[in-house]
Amino acid sequence: MRETWFIARTDLFRLLAQREVIVWTFVMPLVFFYFMSAVNQGVGRKAPGQDVLGVLAPADAGYLVGQLGARLEQRGFAPRVVTSEEELARYGRRLRIPAGFTASIEAKKAVTLEYQRAASGIGGDYDEVRIRRAAWQLLADCGLQFLAGERIDDAALRAELGKPRLLTVRAQAAGKRRDPPSGAEQAVPGTMVMFVLLVSFTTGAISLVIQRRTGTLRRLAFSPMPRGSIVAGKWAARWLLTAVQIVYAMTVGTLLFHVRWGEQLAAVVAVLLSYAALAASLGVLLGNFARNEKQVIGIGVVASNLMAALGGCWWPIEVTPRWAQSIAVLMPTGWAMDAMHKLISFEMPASAVLPHIAAMLAVAVLSGWVIARRFRFD
Repeated sequence: MRETWFIARTDLFRLLAQREVIVWTFVMPLVFFYFMSAVNQGVGRKAPGQDVLGVLAPADAGYLVGQLGARLEQRGFAPRVVTSEEELARYGRRLRIPAGFTASIEAKKAVTLEYQRAASGIGGDYDEVRIRRAAWQLLADCGLQFLAGERIDDAALRAELGKPRLLTVRAQAAGKRRDPPSGAEQAVPGTMVMFVLLVSFTTGAISLVIQRRTGTLRRLAFSPMPRGSIVAGKWAARWLLTAVQIVYAMTVGTLLFHVRWGEQLAAVVAVLLSYAALAASLGVLLGNFARNEKQVIGIGVVASNLMAALGGCWWPIEVTPRWAQSIAVLMPTGWAMDAMHKLISFEMPASAVLPHIAAMLAVAVLSGWVIARRFRFD
């Protein structure tokens, strides 16, 4: 045990003394925390009343512009009425109201609203549905005034807007609602999981290749240290390096990005340390069988980034299609991210992540068994 700790401590200090390790362990994660937080802001979670909508209304559009705006606000928009195309171009969501808007409706003439959106996909479709609902609601309220034989005016429509609806739909969740994490709550854990694997696959593996090429491992093989202690020490050094990454990422995430790690902090730490053991084992495995540094860099960078993307490190896997979620189940990164989402975002008990911890430790032990039997000193 003393020999194992000596090798682990010596290797760890040598790794942390390298400039490349310092950059990829302490500097680059900060950059990715900020960048990925911005990218994932609002993904999977809707903030009501925050969708700014530019509305171009000519001077003769009339009071129905305000009535339409009130109904758009009910649908979660924040309308900003402008009078020129230059002002409208500043907005990602743009609604154009034709000239004589109010007069045309009072004369029961057809009116066409023009909507342009920068967003695509389901988010853009949702915006369009909300705008259509607001327009139809205004049309229906005007129709009620016509049917009653009354002339539509601003006060009558405002009163109509405040009336309770005769038909309403009450919806409630059948179970506990699960909002996928967004912003820093997704970016910090995801970046941490990605960089733990990336550093293990590159720095952790390359150092073994260099030690084999320079004869350091050969000299250790001729020392009185047991083979098992040497192998365990090499693995422990890389596990300690990943532990340093995790402690650093959680500290920075808490202090600078205000990430809440949930009430099951002990279970979160257990998940991350189990994942660190798995990443360290895979890093040693790659360093053991790789022939040179180029192989390690090529395999390590591609594999770590691919597993990060497919495992849900770059975006919440819950917002992806079913086939993508099925692939994430096969990834170690997917196990770690799913476990942390369950503990942090979905507030599930610690027992919910026991299968994840067991799977990561099982793969770590299996990899360690292969390394112990096939470790190359030369």
